[in-house]
Amino acid sequence: MEFTTNSLEEHWMPFTGNRDFKANPRIVVKAEGTYFIDHKGGTVLDASSGLFCVPLGHGRPEIAKAVHDQLLTNDYTPPFQLGHPGSFELASKVARITPDPINHVFFVNSGSESIDTALKIAMAYHRARGEGHRTRFVSRERAYHGVNIGGVSLAGMVKNRETFSGVMPGVVTMRHTWMEENVFTPGQPTRGVELAEDLTRICETYGGSTIAAVFVEPIAGSTGCLVPPVGYLERIREICDMHGILLVFDEVITGFGRLGHAFASQAFDVTPDIMTMAKALTNGAQPMGAVAVKDEIYETITDAAPENAIEFFHGYTYSGHPAACAAGNVTQDIFQRENLFERAAKLSGYFGEAVHSLKDLECMKDIRSYGLMAAIELKPQGAPGALGTNLQKSLFWDGLHIKFTGDNGIIAPQFIAEEKHIDEMIDKLRGSLSKI
Repeated sequence: MEFTTNSLEEHWMPFTGNRDFKANPRIVVKAEGTYFIDHKGGTVLDASSGLFCVPLGHGRPEIAKAVHDQLLTNDYTPPFQLGHPGSFELASKVARITPDPINHVFFVNSGSESIDTALKIAMAYHRARGEGHRTRFVSRERAYHGVNIGGVSLAGMVKNRETFSGVMPGVVTMRHTWMEENVFTPGQPTRGVELAEDLTRICETYGGSTIAAVFVEPIAGSTGCLVPPVGYLERIREICDMHGILLVFDEVITGFGRLGHAFASQAFDVTPDIMTMAKALTNGAQPMGAVAVKDEIYETITDAAPENAIEFFHGYTYSGHPAACAAGNVTQDIFQRENLFERAAKLSGYFGEAVHSLKDLECMKDIRSYGLMAAIELKPQGAPGALGTNLQKSLFWDGLHIKFTGDNGIIAPQFIAEEKHIDEMIDKLRGSLSKI
């Protein structure tokens, strides 16, 4: 199955070494179930659910049909001052599975857009309350919050921001939660809750009344599955409440069942004020993201505006696009009909044990896991990240797709995966890692 084209040069690829890729391209020409087919006819097990966004498996005909039918019925409705049935239906379905009182959903087109939207919601909320002086935001080292300028401003991964100097002012970072004392710990580490006190120190330094919101990935995903210590998220919530600060959970990766619950907020029993989401919202079949907020935030912003006026001057041309909503509605139906959150929870134990079985390999620096999400961190060889980058490429030709960030390989099986797929992942990984 050869892939032919006149040139690869015109496409400037994202987060890719373009010169290297175009010299030896890795092209996927088909995706079905838990596998990709490459342009040479090889079969590649998708061990990262694409980019953590395809938990239902690839090529779901129900989603494809819904999108096809929607495009023939109503391909586009302007989202400003007009609506269509699908967006209201999807908002209702999402609100049913978010923790109470988070019941209002604003649609965007990606996780990056959801972060910038959440930043603006926080600003609008405090201004509506007469606290427009809250202009600071808190994030964490090693944080990834997308690539729009707001998310880059919050970023704690140096490569995502060192080139881009025009970021938002007033962002302060807490330490990340990785500790050498906790290496090879399955699930939540018992040490490290004191790291939450970084937020107290920031409040004491800048004044808690100047801070609008704290942005936290419940599990730091793209940096390599940093699981929060026991009590850490609870303490962050307490400090935010003490100072009137909004707590934002970035659930772009952890949302929709990845941790065996609808959202990480339920898995850890900590309710934020705002949640960002994307990826699995549509099973990756259409670009879409969303921001869900507590009733009090929505009502404060809307009630502060004059009657018949626009309350929140924000939105995108493709917010709540009919085709994306069609994909989202069917995706949510499949989650419920096939009990996939529960299935993910049941598979988590087997998956965690399997991943941690790689601990004996000499190249392994750490393994972290929670739910159907794990990271293997390799001891660097040469420049930081060089080993992981090369391994991701070689694994593809060995029949396994794993997303690497630097020397961290992030494993996130699809919810439809079976134990045999987990075994295949681990066997292929062990074979490749043993050669290092």
